[in-house]
This record gives sequence, structure tokens and C-alpha cells, in this order.
Amino acid sequence: MPSTSSDTLQDLFDLETIAVVGCSATPGKAAHEIPAYMQRHGYRVIPVNPFHDEILGETAYDSLADVEEDIDLVNVFRPSDEAGDIVDAAIERAQTRGDVAAVWLQLGITDHEAAARAEEAGLAFVQNKCYKVEHARLVA
Repeated sequence: MPSTSSDTLQDLFDLETIAVVGCSATPGKAAHEIPAYMQRHGYRVIPVNPFHDEILGETAYDSLADVEEDIDLVNVFRPSDEAGDIVDAAIERAQTRGDVAAVWLQLGITDHEAAARAEEAGLAFVQNKCYKVEHARLVA
């Protein structure tokens, strides 16, 4: 069952390094503004977008597998029909590198089968919630 309680969400805000899959280089888009918000609040944002070399002053990677740094949380800004593959990549990374603790699908993005796989693999999982809204409500 995806994480929804305030206490569980609060714990996820302690995770410091966030890979943002679908991070946008376009100001004004949620996939740009929310990662920028994360940065302003002290989080390390690692953009994952194969169409850019750099976003928000950080090196952008083509895929989760290409990210060299350790990742605590994978935040997803891609359509629901792409979420399962991203979740599977996060699970693979968690199992091989041991660095991913959680997956967060942004507002409007859901995949119940992927949620079950993530939780079975021991990852915390959030779907259909805005990281910025929840952070502002619980932390900021």
C-alpha cells in the first residue's frame, strides 16, 4: 500500500539526494519548478532527462542506471504508462547498488502494480502526490 500518512511522508523528507526522472529544463513547468524548490530547500537534485546535458546547474543523466552518485529517492515526472519501467529501474538499482530507498510518483501519476513491486522490494512508495505540496505542508 503506498505511503500516505503524514509520519511516513515526513520520513521521506529526510532523504537528501533525489533523482528526478523527467526533470524539465523549461521554467514554468512543474517538472522544473518542483525540483528547483527541492534545491532551494537543501536537497541534492539529480536530473534524469536524455534530452539535456544540464538542468538546474546539475549534470543531467540519460537514465537512472547512468547516475553515478548514490540516490536516496526517485521522483517521477513521467506519464503513468511509463511509471512501471521507471519503478523497475529504481528497484534494480536498489537491489544492485543498495542506494534507492523510495520512489515518489508526482500528482496525477499512478501505477498500482508498480507500487506492489516497489513495496515487495522494500522501497517506500508514494503516488499521485505533489512533493512540493506535501513538503510545504509538513516541513517548510
